[in-house]
Amino acid sequence: MTAITDFSVRAADGSSTPLHRWEGQVLLIVNTASRCGFTPQYEGLEALYRRLADRGFAVLAFPCNQFGAQEPGDAAAIASFCSLTYDVTFPVFARVEVNGAGADPLFERLKGDAPGLLGSRAVKWNFTKFLVDRSGQAVHRYAPTTKPEEIAPDIERLL
Repeated sequence: MTAITDFSVRAADGSSTPLHRWEGQVLLIVNTASRCGFTPQYEGLEALYRRLADRGFAVLAFPCNQFGAQEPGDAAAIASFCSLTYDVTFPVFARVEVNGAGADPLFERLKGDAPGLLGSRAVKWNFTKFLVDRSGQAVHRYAPTTKPEEIAPDIERLL
């Protein structure tokens, strides 16, 4: 089975970024949005990242505008917002689609490996989170309502 770290994604500047840079790390992959009721979760995501990064943990954020058009900005605006508002230091990639015909292949894989409630594949809203183990396999999906600090025990077990 192919690992999540075998995928390449688009960086905020449009360049291709191979996820093998994070091979062997525990990852929390999140579809994000700047104008969502869950946007304050950036603070909790950053706190997790800062606390656990030196143990082999990373947060990878993928802005998405598919839910209520809550991520309308371009890459520069998104990066500026994340940095200035939440002091985000983890990678924020180019905007992606997570559902439908244009869904990014990474999210297609994540949805298949870690289905939602009752086996649903679709991402339901912004700030859906996927936990990936050190072998590059998605092991859990968390609802947008799940706060980052609630995921910390699961991350700790994988580290």
